Amino acid sequence: MTASDLASRLISGGDPATAEELLALLRDAPREELHEAAHRVTEALVPKRFDFCGIVNARSGRCSENCKWCAQSAHWKTGCDVHGWIGTEACVKAAADAEASGVGRIGIVTSGRAQTPADVDALCDALRAMKDRTRIHLCGSLGLLSREDLLRLKEAGLERVHCNLETAPSLFPSLCSTHTQAQKLETLRAARELGLEICCGGIIGMGETDGQLVEFALALAEIAPASIPVNFLHPIVGTPLGERAPLPVPRILDSIAILRLANPRTPLRFAGGRVQLSDADARRAIRCGISAGIAGPLLTTPGADYADDRALAAEAGYEVAQPLRG
Repeated sequence: MTASDLASRLISGGDPATAEELLALLRDAPREELHEAAHRVTEALVPKRFDFCGIVNARSGRCSENCKWCAQSAHWKTGCDVHGWIGTEACVKAAADAEASGVGRIGIVTSGRAQTPADVDALCDALRAMKDRTRIHLCGSLGLLSREDLLRLKEAGLERVHCNLETAPSLFPSLCSTHTQAQKLETLRAARELGLEICCGGIIGMGETDGQLVEFALALAEIAPASIPVNFLHPIVGTPLGERAPLPVPRILDSIAILRLANPRTPLRFAGGRVQLSDADARRAIRCGISAGIAGPLLTTPGADYADDRALAAEAGYEVAQPLRG
């Protein structure tokens, strides 16, 4: 099967891509043919609105988990910013500023494995205030959450839960041993059962093979999230992956194309590592399947220029929300 054949099948509502098909295309298909197939699927099946979200780093550093890519882990010496809970007013200000910039959603992000009861109390206070004082949609990236925690957060205004799969199931145990993907899936399952939206993606460039890239793409397809954030590893000195070379642009584009063919209708979101791409390469990434982004600063690495990505998305034919003020 050619990449064009697969694109035609997906566009017509046929069977989803298989691991064997995607692996064969990744290894053997001409690159331009693979990328063009992903573009055709994006044009036909993905909504033509480039969705932006923002994040607020609400608690940073001193994380108990040993994720090898993460600057916030207490296991590594990275010099990342360390601070406790920033408080309700800071969360409201971040939400209001994001809304005024034309961003439709903001995520509260906290370091750490999970939330204590006191943490959930504070988060609920912040969510209620953000809901009362802005119209922005509310997301949380809050680690492993129980059903009870999720219910309280939903009642306070949370609409979407972010919890990344990070990588292929076969690779994850070599990159983190303090929690499992099964525990992440429990959080996502509980969130979905409560009617919350799911945001789930991961990081490309942590040593995955071709087979593991395909495995990761299809694992996300099985989860069927509302949004897939696509991070490209930004090696951070002090972490075990700090000496890895950044991914070559052709591999980034191939990875986006495979993610698109495995997830033909789901927004793929520029996330960490976007700044590694020039505007010309970002245009190619959008053509291959990126259809959403993150506005403003990230957690421990620099974010892309929001105005720049907004312009690139509009250039590609997407509807893009404009700032409410200059």
